[in-house]
Amino acid sequence: MKSIFKLTAVGVAVALSGCSWLQSDKVDYRTTVKVPTLEIPPDLTQLSKDTRYTMVDGAVSASGSQAAAGAVARSQPTLAPAVLDDMRIERAGTQRWLVVKRPANVLWTPLKDFWAENGFELVLDQPNVGIMETDWAENRAKVPQDIIRTYLGKLLDSVYDSGERDRYRTRLETNAAGETEIYITHRGMVEVLIKDGSGSVWQPRESDPELEAEFLRKLMVKLGKTPAQAQATVAQADAATLPKIASVTTTNGQPTVVIAEAFDRAWRRVGLALDRTGFTVEDRDRKQGIYFVRYVAPNPDKKDPGFFGRLFSSEAKPNEAAKFQILVKSAGDSTTVSVLDAKGAPDSSASAQKIVQVIADDIK
Repeated sequence: MKSIFKLTAVGVAVALSGCSWLQSDKVDYRTTVKVPTLEIPPDLTQLSKDTRYTMVDGAVSASGSQAAAGAVARSQPTLAPAVLDDMRIERAGTQRWLVVKRPANVLWTPLKDFWAENGFELVLDQPNVGIMETDWAENRAKVPQDIIRTYLGKLLDSVYDSGERDRYRTRLETNAAGETEIYITHRGMVEVLIKDGSGSVWQPRESDPELEAEFLRKLMVKLGKTPAQAQATVAQADAATLPKIASVTTTNGQPTVVIAEAFDRAWRRVGLALDRTGFTVEDRDRKQGIYFVRYVAPNPDKKDPGFFGRLFSSEAKPNEAAKFQILVKSAGDSTTVSVLDAKGAPDSSASAQKIVQVIADDIK
């Protein structure tokens, strides 16, 4: 109930002041009040340091950039490019990513500095697989800036709370041209009251593509663009109208996502969708085209499991992780995505149907 009381205090302060407004900046994590680390969702399992993360046939991870030197050029997807200097934004649906003409190992330290400068601590730092992830933090730009708080400043910071927490995952991939693709994905939590009024719990909220775009813009500034150039790059990418490339169908009685892109791009798009939609990728085997994922419903009281909790409620016990394998398979000029159970058998359950729909909705 702690943050709920904080929100009540905010309401009282606003009423006393007679007016309030949001900060002009969209994000402000540097003044985050220190809070206990959220136990939910579970921390990511450390990925194995083996050669399965070396991308072949056109794309490599941060650790496999040497293998990209002679790779055969891939068929290019339908994208909205925006090029300025050595950086550009590419977009497909609501997914955006930054492409930089610099090696991944050169970008790693500036990326770590970037997140530190924006008020985050890293809980995952794996240059060998090109992944880093921040701890949970509060976006103080969402806290109303009323007259009372303006005058008293940090004295009342402990009273004000947005009731939301965010974390960001950064994934680096090297393409056939030797460029580094940087993907930033957002995960959010929101504090809600338990129905019986006995307290509050943290539950997942939808990923915010606009927050992802804002940090891509900030990252471009960190890497050398002016703020105006960075804003123009994002705007140019967003201006293009792109066709829908993902649809759900049934193949041999099994729900399947069909993506109108070649395997290399579709593989990374599926990984990005999994990062954004609350799954933990425990392992991945690109040669076999398999993501090994799990999901634990992040709700200790078990009274209202939330969207993803309900997604798996019929097939997983409350305290057990629901484990699946996501199979990404080339099909000529397109790619199919299907769900396998934990043992690798085709899964045609209701949960599998919902998983492929979640992936398709995110890729679009």
